[in-house]
Amino acid sequence: MSRSEPAAPARIRAVGVCLKPEQPQAAATLRGLVKWLAERDLPVVLDEEAAAVAERPATPRDVLAGQVDLVVVLGGDGTLLSVARQVGSRPVPILGVNLGTLGFLTEIALDELFAALERALAGEIRVEARMRLDVRALREGRELGRYLALNDAVLTKAALARMIDLETRAGGAPVTTYHADGLIVATPTGSTAYSLSAGGPILMPELEAFVLTPICPHALTQRPIVLPASAEIEIAVRTRGGDVQLTVDGQEGLALREDDRVLVRRSEHFLRLMVSPFRNRFEILREKLRWGAR
Repeated sequence: MSRSEPAAPARIRAVGVCLKPEQPQAAATLRGLVKWLAERDLPVVLDEEAAAVAERPATPRDVLAGQVDLVVVLGGDGTLLSVARQVGSRPVPILGVNLGTLGFLTEIALDELFAALERALAGEIRVEARMRLDVRALREGRELGRYLALNDAVLTKAALARMIDLETRAGGAPVTTYHADGLIVATPTGSTAYSLSAGGPILMPELEAFVLTPICPHALTQRPIVLPASAEIEIAVRTRGGDVQLTVDGQEGLALREDDRVLVRRSEHFLRLMVSPFRNRFEILREKLRWGAR
C-alpha cells in the first residue's frame, strides 16, 4: 500500500535547514539557500551546524522540527538518518540534498536544489510516508532502550566473538535460530543499505514489510526473507560466549547479553520524505547501483 501524498505549498510557511557537520565546502550553498528563502519571505530556522556556517542563531534539531513546515537536509544519508531520528514523531516533510557520494535517501543533487524547492513550494513534489521501526531491547522484562529506526536494527557479534545464536519469531511463530555473525531487520527504505550488502533483496520504499537478512550464516539455506509489516519480530539472544551489539540505523544502540530480547514492529510514526521530481525509482537505482553498466 502506498502512502504517497502531494506536498501542500500553503503549509510551507517556514523552512528548517540542517547541515552535515564539518562541511566548509557547503558554505556558499548554505548562504545562497538562506538568501533564496529570504527573497520569498520564508523564515529560516538553522540547526547548530548550519548556523555556525551562516553565522546566525542556532536551534536544536528536535526544536527546529516543531517550528517549520519543511526541513532541508544538506548532507548524505547518514545526516538524513540523524535528522529523521531527531524529528521523531513530528510529521514535517524532509527534502534531502546529497553532498556525499551515494545518497539513496538524499535523492536531490546539489545542482537541483533550487529547482526542487521551486517545485516543493508549488506543490509539485510527491511526499512518501516511509515506514519506520519501533525497536525495543528487553532484559528480564525490563526495557533497556527504545529506538525509532528508518533503515534497520542490526544485531551483531562483538569484536573477536564467535558466531552468535539468535532465536527469531515473527507474529508469535518460530522462524528459525540464526547461527551467524548477526541479523539485520530492515525496512524497505533500509533494503538498499546494510541489508543489500549482506545479500538481501531490494524493496520499493513505499511498501510496508520487513526484511530479515542474516549476516554470514553458518547454514547456507538460511536466506533473507520478506515478512509482512503486521508481524512483530522477536529476537532472543542465545550467545555461546561473547557480547552482542544492537545497532539502530548505524548510529545508536547498546550491548546485549544472553537471554536479552529485541522486539521490532512497525512504528505508527512514518517519516514524510520528499522524493526526486527529476528521476523515477528505477533511474535512481541505475544511477546509484550502476545497473546494466558493463
